[in-house]
Amino acid sequence: MEQELEQAIGIRIRVLRLEKGLTLDDLATASGVSRAMISRIERAEASPTASLLARVCAALGLSLSEFFAEEGQEASPFSRRQDQQVWRDPETGYMRRAVSPPGTTSDVDIVDVEFPAGARVSFPPHAASRGMTQHVWLFDGELEMTVGETVYRLKAGDCLFMPVGEGHVFHNPGHAPARYCVVLDHGGH
Repeated sequence: MEQELEQAIGIRIRVLRLEKGLTLDDLATASGVSRAMISRIERAEASPTASLLARVCAALGLSLSEFFAEEGQEASPFSRRQDQQVWRDPETGYMRRAVSPPGTTSDVDIVDVEFPAGARVSFPPHAASRGMTQHVWLFDGELEMTVGETVYRLKAGDCLFMPVGEGHVFHNPGHAPARYCVVLDHGGH
């Protein structure tokens, strides 16, 4: 299943890159990710980290949620847990479950995340996400969020609202996994 998702990620990046008329060099320059790495990801020879995938998506004009949305999938208002797409960051073990029913006309995506103890993921600023916002609602564990110059320490039950496009850092300073929900609003994007 994981190999299938890696292949699907690689194919999707290649298709989006070609649809935009970008060469590997163009995408490498726009994303700050090496041409060789993008090529390896497109051929499913390497698994992108969350941070790297976010940079490539931003250069393609997409958020991670938009990237993982199943294109052409028939919309349904119902999403069963066993059918929800799960992606694991190979670097940190961060696990992302797309909870929202795919293909709907909603501007809101709901993502369930399990974040290992000690993990840190940086999402750089990117223009494609300007105007998008998110709520990060912590269910279990601890989470340290850096938004601009401000650091927020979240405990279970806390919720942080923030812009997406400005860049931010997720860090789990605790000794146990953190579990949280991200409610992403594309803002009519």
